[in-house]
Amino acid sequence: MKFFPMDDLWTETKTVCDSVRNNGEVVITSGGKPSILMLNISEDDFEETFQAFRQAKMMMAFHRMRSIADENDSISETEIEKEIQAYRAERRAK
Repeated sequence: MKFFPMDDLWTETKTVCDSVRNNGEVVITSGGKPSILMLNISEDDFEETFQAFRQAKMMMAFHRMRSIADENDSISETEIEKEIQAYRAERRAK
C-alpha cells in the first residue's frame, strides 16, 4: 500500500492515480495521518465493492460499540444512538 501526502493530489494527480491503478489502493495522508483511501475498482464490480466497503464500516461501528460496552460492562441507549447517528452522518456526507 502506498502513501501520498494530500498536496500530491493536486500537484501529482496522474502519479497518484497511476499508483492506485497499479497497486490497487493508495492512502492519502493529511498532517502525516491517514485521511483518504483510494481504491482501484472496475465498472463490473463497483456495486459489490461499494457494498463490501459499507458493510466493513458498519462492522467497525459495531466493534466500537462492543468495546465501549466491554469497558463499561454495558452500553447505554444514548451511546448506541450516538454511534448510529455518527455512522449515518458520515454516510450522508459522502
